[in-house]
Amino acid sequence: MKLAQKRATVYFDPHIHRALRLKAAESDSSVSEIVNDAVRQALAEDAKDLVAFDERAREPRIPLEEVLRDMKRRGQL
Repeated sequence: MKLAQKRATVYFDPHIHRALRLKAAESDSSVSEIVNDAVRQALAEDAKDLVAFDERAREPRIPLEEVLRDMKRRGQL
């Protein structure tokens, strides 16, 4: 089942708007399709980041001073 599309007013920088219009014309897409795809991709990246943050939250925390001291001891600093 396809949901009804919602309308929103978005104000673009004039250069971005021109680039969007040109990209839409070249790709036989609409500006709305391009913006929807870009937002969908950004949200998917955010979702991946949240999963990574959740996984990393379970890792042990090491103070920066300890990491730097260890790097110095190994000759990495």
